[in-house]
Amino acid sequence: MGDVGREGAGLTALLDLADAAGRATLADEPGEQHEKDEGSYGGDRDHGRHRDNGNDQGWTHLPQHRDLHGTAHPIESSCRRQPGRRPLALPLMRPGCTNLPGMRTGLLRSLLAGTVVALLSSCGGGTSDESDAGRLEIVTTVSPLTSIVANVVGDRANVTGIVPEGTNSHTFEPPPSAARTLSRADVVFVNGLKLEDPTRDLATKNRKNGAETVELGTQTLPEEAYIYDFSFPKEEGKPNPHLWTNPVMTARYVEIVRDTMVRRDPKNATTFEQNAAAYLAKVKAFDAALRVSTATLAPEKRKLLTYHDAYAYFAKEYGWTVIGAIQVSDFEDPTPREVAALIDQIKAEQVTAIFGSEVFPSPVLERIGKEAGVRYVDELRDDDLPGEPGEAGHSLLSLLRFDYVTIIESLGGEAGALKGVDVGDVVKDTARYAQ
Repeated sequence: MGDVGREGAGLTALLDLADAAGRATLADEPGEQHEKDEGSYGGDRDHGRHRDNGNDQGWTHLPQHRDLHGTAHPIESSCRRQPGRRPLALPLMRPGCTNLPGMRTGLLRSLLAGTVVALLSSCGGGTSDESDAGRLEIVTTVSPLTSIVANVVGDRANVTGIVPEGTNSHTFEPPPSAARTLSRADVVFVNGLKLEDPTRDLATKNRKNGAETVELGTQTLPEEAYIYDFSFPKEEGKPNPHLWTNPVMTARYVEIVRDTMVRRDPKNATTFEQNAAAYLAKVKAFDAALRVSTATLAPEKRKLLTYHDAYAYFAKEYGWTVIGAIQVSDFEDPTPREVAALIDQIKAEQVTAIFGSEVFPSPVLERIGKEAGVRYVDELRDDDLPGEPGEAGHSLLSLLRFDYVTIIESLGGEAGALKGVDVGDVVKDTARYAQ
């Protein structure tokens, strides 16, 4: 075997050892629950309670912003408290609970990641110019972001997702092997709003010269417009990060990706601009259809109780009310007392359906539905795209259509407008999605 072959084999063995050591360290931590470090980049689809810019409209004029059709809306939270009633939000962090990995685990991962990158450098590193004829290497985090980026860049860059689909992105810790992917990246697109801080930090530590990290959510929304709510209390300092469930904000993500790629790769600017324009047209059509379908429900029926708190920005934009979420901020199940309070509030709110996750079934939410006498729908997807990578329906717009058709029809509305909208990708999605 030549020198390059031996070095490659040595790196592979080191990465395998690093991941195995990380798992062993996690297993040794007493009294804590952790995500398993498995899958393409450390995820486990079966583990955990929840796996969880053309002439554009001025979508970023916040705290007063305009929708896709030019109408101005003030920023305000849709998650309301009713006088004399405890909000459906449950105690949000129990004393002594933590999802942070132990100090030994964090230290081990940092040391191993540093070793991997040092070895890569000594082997020549394999830059994008050397490995793929100058195509930029783009790394993303959660799959909705990967889908957006893939539609803008098309075949003019290599796109790799880091967070496995179906993984709880709030608690995801990238394994040392992710350092290799991040060290080769020219641009790393993350959501921000503290969703994927461990991955962002690892990217910063291993960033090559000239590379950058772009926080799409942070550039889309000013701090005064952050929503803190049931699963994301302000005292913990982490706002609700799920901006992509609001198509108006999805459009802004597309603009930021387009502008970043034009700046980084001007020779392909025309392609990026054309792809983004086509994608924005689809997002605008989706937004219009969503408003039509929402209007088939009376305002008093537009109430959401979900397992995961992923729809706050959607609700604010489209006139819905999020009355609560089952999954509290420490990502544990609610206590029996909290369950009883939920049942009481469901009855008081006259909610007709509550929504769970297809990826993470919740026996607790199912029991709440039975005891409250309401329909339990366990089909929503938060950031796990439908189908498999490469399939026609594996896209963010397909995910959003599926969720909102499910919600509207389950509550008695008509979703024909949404069903008729084109949610296909504008180019072939060749991104590598972590599974």
